[in-house]
Amino acid sequence: MKPGKRGLARLIAAAQYSCDGLAAAYHNEAAFRQLVWLHAMLLPLACCFDFDTPVRMLLVGASLLSLIVELFNTAIEAVVDRISEELHPLSKIAKDAGSAAQLVVLLLVSVFWLMALSTL
Repeated sequence: MKPGKRGLARLIAAAQYSCDGLAAAYHNEAAFRQLVWLHAMLLPLACCFDFDTPVRMLLVGASLLSLIVELFNTAIEAVVDRISEELHPLSKIAKDAGSAAQLVVLLLVSVFWLMALSTL
């Protein structure tokens, strides 16, 4: 077993690491900032429109999923760049796949919003 924090101290440290990760993504990644602001506009709209609770849940979930995917994409890019900034086909695949994941989630967000708005 690795030495380290346990119990409540571990939970507090983990929460701090998570906050550090969110702050780093926000300060260093324009794409993450743009998504934060996009979803900061969409989430209140989900509450303003007369959507049923399950529809609101899907809209909120899709927004959070988009932010999660962008955090993973940011992590992938950071690791690839840490290993080497040299152009390499595998590095391109890793970065492009992370970007593609975000595109798919944004398509999901768009489809969910179009479907939700069509029910009004």
